[in-house]
Amino acid sequence: MDRRDFVRMGLAAGTAAGLSRTDAAPTAQAATPASMFKPGILDAGVLAQQELMAAHKLTSHALTSQYLARIKSVDKSGPRLNAVIELNPEALKIALDMDRERLHRKLRGPLHGIPVLIKDNIATGDRMCTTAGSLALAGVKAARDACLVARLRAAGAVILGKTNLSEWANMRSSQSVSGWSARGGLTRNPYALDRNCSGSSSGSAAAVAAALATIAVGTETDGSIVSPASICGLVGIKPTLGLVSRSGIIPIAQAQDTAGPMARSVADAALMLSAMAGCDPDDPVTENSRGRSFDYAQALDVHALQGKRLGVARNFFGHRADVDARIGAALQVLQAQGATLVDVQVPNVNRYDDTEMDVLLYEFKAGLAAYLRQYAPGAAVQDMAAVIAFNRRHSAQEMPYFGQDVLERAQAKGGLDEQAYRDALAHNHRYARDEGIDQVLAEHQLDGLVAPTGSIAWLTDFISGDNTGMSFSSPAAVAGYPHITVPAGYVHGLPVGLSLVGAPFSDASLIGMAYAFEQATHHRKAPQFPATISPDMAWPPQV
Repeated sequence: MDRRDFVRMGLAAGTAAGLSRTDAAPTAQAATPASMFKPGILDAGVLAQQELMAAHKLTSHALTSQYLARIKSVDKSGPRLNAVIELNPEALKIALDMDRERLHRKLRGPLHGIPVLIKDNIATGDRMCTTAGSLALAGVKAARDACLVARLRAAGAVILGKTNLSEWANMRSSQSVSGWSARGGLTRNPYALDRNCSGSSSGSAAAVAAALATIAVGTETDGSIVSPASICGLVGIKPTLGLVSRSGIIPIAQAQDTAGPMARSVADAALMLSAMAGCDPDDPVTENSRGRSFDYAQALDVHALQGKRLGVARNFFGHRADVDARIGAALQVLQAQGATLVDVQVPNVNRYDDTEMDVLLYEFKAGLAAYLRQYAPGAAVQDMAAVIAFNRRHSAQEMPYFGQDVLERAQAKGGLDEQAYRDALAHNHRYARDEGIDQVLAEHQLDGLVAPTGSIAWLTDFISGDNTGMSFSSPAAVAGYPHITVPAGYVHGLPVGLSLVGAPFSDASLIGMAYAFEQATHHRKAPQFPATISPDMAWPPQV
C-alpha cells in the first residue's frame, strides 16, 4: 500500500499546532477560523496519525484533546453542526491508557489510540446514554457494551462520544426529517448548512466529514450508512449481513440491520471493519462469517479493478442529469483502471417495496422489546406501546415537526410467527437475492454492480419532510449483501457517491475496487461549512 502522499498531508501543520506535545490540551486557537476550516492532522486519518504516534511526535491523549477542542469549536459553536449528541467523560483517560500501553510496546492493532465516534443507537456500557435520539430513553445507560463496541475497545480505539441520528433510526414517521431527534436536534450538512445529511447515520457522517473524529460507526437497515456517507463525501461500508454483530444495537430489522464504518478514506474504513467483524454467539447470523478473513487492509490494492467485470445498473440512472454526468466520469475511471463495464438492469427492484416495510414493521416491534429487556432493563419504556404512549405525553418535545405513524403501524403488527411475516420475508429474499442481485451477477458473469449511490443533499424542510430522490440502497439492503460508497466528485459543490454492490461476503473484493478508484481520483475535499450553496458558486465555496 502506497501511503506516502497520504501521510505527508498536513503533518507539518498538525505538529506545528502543538500536536506533538504529549500533554497537549485544547487551546484558544481551536476556536479560530483557521483551526475550524484547516484541521490538519485531524483530517488525515489512521495511517498518518499512527505514524506520528510511532515516531513519538503525537500521543493519543493529544489527538483526543484536539478532537474535543474541534467538537467544541465546530459542532457546538461556529457552524454548529450538532453531530455529536454526547461526549465520553472517560475519553481522555482511555487515551492515556493507550499511550501507556504504547510506551510499554503493547500495541493492540492499527486502531490503537484512535478516536472513534459511535452512533447513539449502539450500546456502550459506560457513563454515556444509549437512546436512539429519543427522550424516552434519556438518561438510560446500557447494561453492557454492544459486541462491536467491545471489539473496538479491544482493538485499542478511544470511544470519543456518541453521534446524533434520525430518531429511532428513521423508523418513527413517514414524513420525518432525517438527522433530527428530540434529544439531539438537527444535524446540519458541513458542505451546506441549510442542507440535509440524510439518515439515519447523520451525525456519524457529518462528524467524520468535519474531522470531529478519525472514524465513526454507522448503522443501516436500508441506506442509513451509504446515503449519509455519499451526501457527506465519505466512504461508507454496509457489510454483508452477519459480518458484524448486531447484539447491543437498538434494532429495526434482524433481516437487514448491520453496523459499518464511515470514514474519510477506504483504508480507514477497511481497518475499522477488520476490528468490528467477527462471530458473536449472541447474534447467530454471524456464524455465517466463521472462517473468513477479516484483515481487510490486505484488500487495498491499486490494481484491484484490473480484469473485473462490473454491471452498470442503468435502472438507477436518469433521475438527475448532473449526477449521471458525474457518475459517467467515474465509469470512465473504472475502465481506465482495467475494469470491463456491462450495462445491466437489476431485475425486480420494484417487487419488494411494500413487503420490505412489512418485514421491518414486524421485526422492529419484536426487536425493540428484546433489546430493552437485555440492555435497558431499568428504562421507563419496555416495549413499542410504551414508547408511543411516552411520545403522546411529551408531544411538544417529541413531535413538534412530525408524528409517529411508523411506530403505530409497527405496534399494530402481530408476532414473528404470523404467516404474513414469513411470506413477506421469503418474498423479499426471492426478488432481492435469487431473482435480483444473484440473477444479474450470474447472467453477466459480474464481479459487482455500480451505480450512483443517490442524489445530492436536499434542503432541510420541516414542513414537507425529506426529499431524498433516487437511492441505490434497497437491493443490497433487502438481500443482506455488501454495499460500499466512495466519493465520486461534486455537483454544485455537493458530494456525489459511487456505489459498488456484490455477492455475499465479497466485501474484500469491493473494498479493493473502491480503493483502486479512490487512489485514481482522490475526489474528496474537506467541507468549508457555507451557510448555503448555489449553482454559480465556485469550488470551494467562499465563507
